[in-house]
This record gives sequence, C-alpha cells and structure tokens, in this order.
Amino acid sequence: MVFSDLFFLFAFLPSFFLSYIAGGFIDRLLSRGELETHQTVRNLVLVCFSLLFYAWGEPVYVLLMLGCVVWNFVAGLCIDRSDRRRRLMLALGVAGDLLILGTFKYAGFFARTLTDFGLPVPDPHIMLPIGISFYTFQSISYLVDVYRREAPVQRRFLGLLLYISMFPQLIAGPIVRYDTVAREISRRRVSVQDVADGLYRFLIGLGKKVILANQLSEVSDMFLKADLAQLPVSAAWVGLLAFSLQIYFDFSGYSDMAIGLGRCLGFHFNENFNHPYICRSISEFWRRWHMSLGSFFRDYVYIPMGGNRRHQPLNIFVVWFLTGMWHGASWNFIVWGLYFGLIVMLEKYTILRLRSRWFYPFLHVYSLALIFIGWGIFYFEDWGRMTQFFTIFFGQAGNMLHDATTESALLSRFWLWVVALVLCLPVRRWLSQGITWSLGGVPAMRTSVALVARLLLSLAILAASTALLVGATNNAFLYFNF
Repeated sequence: MVFSDLFFLFAFLPSFFLSYIAGGFIDRLLSRGELETHQTVRNLVLVCFSLLFYAWGEPVYVLLMLGCVVWNFVAGLCIDRSDRRRRLMLALGVAGDLLILGTFKYAGFFARTLTDFGLPVPDPHIMLPIGISFYTFQSISYLVDVYRREAPVQRRFLGLLLYISMFPQLIAGPIVRYDTVAREISRRRVSVQDVADGLYRFLIGLGKKVILANQLSEVSDMFLKADLAQLPVSAAWVGLLAFSLQIYFDFSGYSDMAIGLGRCLGFHFNENFNHPYICRSISEFWRRWHMSLGSFFRDYVYIPMGGNRRHQPLNIFVVWFLTGMWHGASWNFIVWGLYFGLIVMLEKYTILRLRSRWFYPFLHVYSLALIFIGWGIFYFEDWGRMTQFFTIFFGQAGNMLHDATTESALLSRFWLWVVALVLCLPVRRWLSQGITWSLGGVPAMRTSVALVARLLLSLAILAASTALLVGATNNAFLYFNF
C-alpha cells in the first residue's frame, strides 16, 4: 500500500482516523481525574493500522519486523540495566540489526560478487522487504540513544513497536531518531492547528508525487529505458533531467506526506529536504537532501570515528561508502556514494575555502552539473548501459541533430517542466514572506488570506491527484527499493 493510492486516501486513511478519534475518546475516559491523558488505546490503534499497512503488500515480512522489534526491545532493556556491559550489549544489539539488514538486503549481492571473482556461491534469491533499511536504522538509533542516555529506555513493548512500525514513516522515511519522538509516544497533544497544518503538508506531498513525479517518470522512462543505441544526445539530457526532478519530487513528496500525517497524530518529525537544487556546492546539497540520513551517519558513524578531528578523509570515505551501500545492493550505488565522497572531500580543500571569491552562479552551475552526473550513476545498475549512456550524454556517440521525440517531450509537457523547475525554489517561503510584507499591518487579514489560499490549493491538489490516480499504472515510490 502506498500513500498515493485511491484505496489509501479514501478507505484506509478515513477508517484509521475514525478509529484513532474513537481511541482518543476511550483514552480520555480512562484518564478521567488524572493530569495527563493516556495514549494507550490510540497507540494500539496506530500499531494495528501500521501492521495492516505493512502487511498489505508483504504479510510474511511483518514477522521479520516484529522479530526485529523484539530483539531491540530486549537489547534496550539489557543496555539500560547493565553498567559494566553496556557497550557489549549495544554491540550485540546493533550487530543483530545489521545481520538482519545484511542477510535480506546484501546476501545476494555478495554471492553474485564472489561468483564474479571466481568463487561460485549460490545466490539465495531473497526478496528485499520493503522499508527494511529505514526501520533497521531506526532500531539502531533507539539502541544508541538509550546507550548514550539521550533518551529513556522504552519499557513497554507496544511503545517500541509503535516507534518502529508507525506507518507514516515506516516504508520510506524520513529516518526518525528515537530521541525525537520518545516523549511523544506516551505524551502528546494534538490541536486543531496541528491537524490543519498536517493535512495541508500531506496534500502538498501528494501533489509532488502524483502531479509532478509520476508525470516526470513517464519522460525519464521514455528515454532512459529505451534502446540506448538509438538514443540522441538531446534525449539523454532530457531523460536525465526528468529523472533528477522525478526523484526529488518523489522522495520529498513522500517525506512531506509522512511529516504531515505525523503532525496530525501529534508527532513532530524532523525535516528531510530543504530545496537541495538551490545549492552552491555538493557539501551544501547533501545538507539539504535526505537530511535524516545525513544526520544519522554524521552522529552515529562520522563523529564517533573522529569526525573532523582525526582521519577526516578516511571518515568521509567510510560514510559515503555506507551511504552508497544503504541505497542499494549494487556496485553502481557504491560508486555513486564514493563519487560524492570524493567531491565532498576535495571541496573542503578548494571551493569551500575560497567560496567568497567565486562567482555564485558559477558555483550553482558547477553543483548542478555534478549532481546531474551523479543521478546518471545512480540510475543505471547495468554497467554496460551506464557506459553506453554516458558516451551518448557527453556527445561521443548518438545523433547530434534535431530530434522530434525530444522536442515533443519538452513542448507537450511545457507547463510540467515550468512548474517542476519553479517548485525546486523556496516558492512557499517567498509567498509567505510576500503576504506578510503586503499585509503586515493587518494580522487578521493576513491570516484570512493565508487560510483561503491554503484551502483552495489543497482542494485543487486533491482533485487533480484523484483524477490522475484513476487508472494510474506507474505509482510506486522510488525509495521503496532502498
């Protein structure tokens, strides 16, 4: 089940909210006379619907996730209760999580790699459980935060199960750190403003996915999945541009929907994207793209290894090797990670030190060009197709003349390109600032204008998305594969 699905939007979600509201009513009855309202029934409703959400596509792998939760629940209690062996308990707990991730995500990759090097190892052909990279990292976050005493151990199994299985962020993130939501698992309040802001954020994400990402995927598939021997140079550029925009709106759209749903339930997830394509260096791009993954590797890998204090080049390459591995069990992802790791390291000794002397538009073009090439490495898992594509992309092969198919892809979807490129900019922030500036002296008017604008935009997005989802065949999120 995915967020951008008619069944989810008009059956699952309404059923969940009605059950959740009823659970809140029961919680208030049970908490009568107490200072704070219990969350027990609401949490139980959220867990049940989360398990149903996950089991909808892969019922067998619900047992794997439950086993992961049991393992981390026991490991967390052992870490909390032990003084002398805390580090050992942490190591065992994290090792168990990595063993689960390694077995289901990388066993086939290692078997195929060893076979390629002349050591025949049978491929286990294990199907990748959806979301395993995300909930495994959240499990590790829980154990490390408990070990560091940055968050209290979860003594209720239901509480830890809710944290790991919560359906808004279960499948494709953002990676929610345990210390971010530890208190809200048992104590949270939801206001009317929270629900309004959360639903608006959810619909913004829905529009990004359905109206933009899905349509851009048709363009990228048209060129990047075609017979590359017949691909013109212009088509290679347009196809890769479409994919670069598609993956941004696809993943940031999912993050918006997850953050919005969490807000409706009283959870405050951290931001995951901050207009990455306006960057002026690759280092800045990765501070704006998939921010939850970047902060995870920074706090749990890079800094413990020494950070900027010692062995910085080694630390950078380890982090970027792991970043590539996290995205997929294929050599192109590893090369993609090391490619950006090399650029980030070089920037520390060049551009970042002389940034004030560089012309900013040049830095922006430089960043986008390298990002663009990076997405090409990311897209092609087949080395032969990747080599062939980049040979065409750089003009060493392919037809350099005018191409009618490319022209049609640009002109027939002219407004799609315009809207996608404009929305890579912080437009919402500019509009908010514009309304504040123009109506700054009239707070009531400013609030009314913003409310009406959000309502109209929300209804328009919902109507357009619903129309596009009827009969849609290409609706899966890209990050479900990771």
